[in-house]
Amino acid sequence: MLEQLRKFITALVFALFGLIGPAGAASPQPTQVKAEAPDSYVVVKGDTLWGISGRFTNDPWRWPALWDLNKDQIKNPHLIYPGDVIRLDRLSGRLSIASGSKDPNRLSPRIRDEGTTDKPIPSIPPAIIEPFLTRPLVVEPGGLDKAPTIVGTEDDRVAMSAGERVYVRGLSDASAKSWFVYRQGDALIDPDTNQTLGFEAKYLGTAVVLASGEPATVRLSHTIQEVTKGDKLIAIGKPQLVTYAPHAPATFIKGRVISIHTAGGRLAEAGQGAIVALNRGRADGIDVGHVLALYTQSRTVKVADSGSMQTPEERYGLVFVFRVFDRVAYAIVMKIGRPLSNLDVVQTP
Repeated sequence: MLEQLRKFITALVFALFGLIGPAGAASPQPTQVKAEAPDSYVVVKGDTLWGISGRFTNDPWRWPALWDLNKDQIKNPHLIYPGDVIRLDRLSGRLSIASGSKDPNRLSPRIRDEGTTDKPIPSIPPAIIEPFLTRPLVVEPGGLDKAPTIVGTEDDRVAMSAGERVYVRGLSDASAKSWFVYRQGDALIDPDTNQTLGFEAKYLGTAVVLASGEPATVRLSHTIQEVTKGDKLIAIGKPQLVTYAPHAPATFIKGRVISIHTAGGRLAEAGQGAIVALNRGRADGIDVGHVLALYTQSRTVKVADSGSMQTPEERYGLVFVFRVFDRVAYAIVMKIGRPLSNLDVVQTP
């Protein structure tokens, strides 16, 4: 009897907290804590904030509510490291963190030894999104016009591959030695307005500068398809791992999936772990860390004796936004209940 009463009180605390939310704002759904949620969990290398939260709640993207994070902390969450202990306080409805044998405290800044090899736990799996963090995925019309350009080869070949030398114009003042090779790809079209939002930058491979000059001598170090004259070079930058805490947009946002990418290339439909481009970006209020719900697109179906009708948009998954441009954003599919299709709907959950 006492055990049943304790469980009832615990469930009531969590339900009330979910309704109030971390900043006192109304929340459309209470945060659901799993019945089998552990009292504590030791963070290990390879964990993600999303995955850790999934051990405690059925809605992993809402973990900032359990941590009681404010808006600034959501944009730059305090870091969690391997070896830290995550504890669930069933009475207060909060998660807390402790390092080693220290007493648990709410998630707060902690000084780390600069010599440690430990790296902070990322929000989502970095291996999947890293190529999309370093590469310039979207270019404005004419955005590659002034980029360094391949103008020729040693043997004047039409198509080049890894190991071959090429000559590049526009690198005489460049300090970078490693470069991506790109070609302007398909246009990203807004399906609702038919406007061109930009062009996808088609990744061809990497190159290394051997000798500066005009033109410079460059070796193609890696290629995934043939490189030709006129292709462009863009300096390789360091990837910035996404540490934003997952959170819903503050306002209602609705958009569409306009392209789908996996390790195998661009697809018509895909599943969990796929990368999707959305027809909403910074100008529409999208930010890194935003979580959007996936819905099927409404379709017209014939109905006997009554002509036709529109099917409802049905929710079936979640995406996490990790890179944002002015009018386009890229997100990773984190949860899905059916195959994702191009032109499916995303909106504030």
